Amino acid sequence: MSVLENWDQWKNFLGDRLNQGESQGLDEGAINSLAFEIGDYLAQSVDPKNEQQRVLSDLWSVASEQEKHAIASVMVKLVENNGTSQ
Repeated sequence: MSVLENWDQWKNFLGDRLNQGESQGLDEGAINSLAFEIGDYLAQSVDPKNEQQRVLSDLWSVASEQEKHAIASVMVKLVENNGTSQ
């Protein structure tokens, strides 16, 4: 099963990447920018694998640039404590 197919595994994966970025010295702005780029890539290139990803994809498709940055920022907040690497 791909990490993209299970919402909890996806959040843990993102949380782990967030923790890695923070441990390598990325600041909040850089992390949010990276989250935006990942969100944009996923929206354009990856078919949602579960209901939660479908909702995010649908929101992303109608959001303004500013709203997309807000969605990315909220996703960062969502996964901040979900990663297994502390």
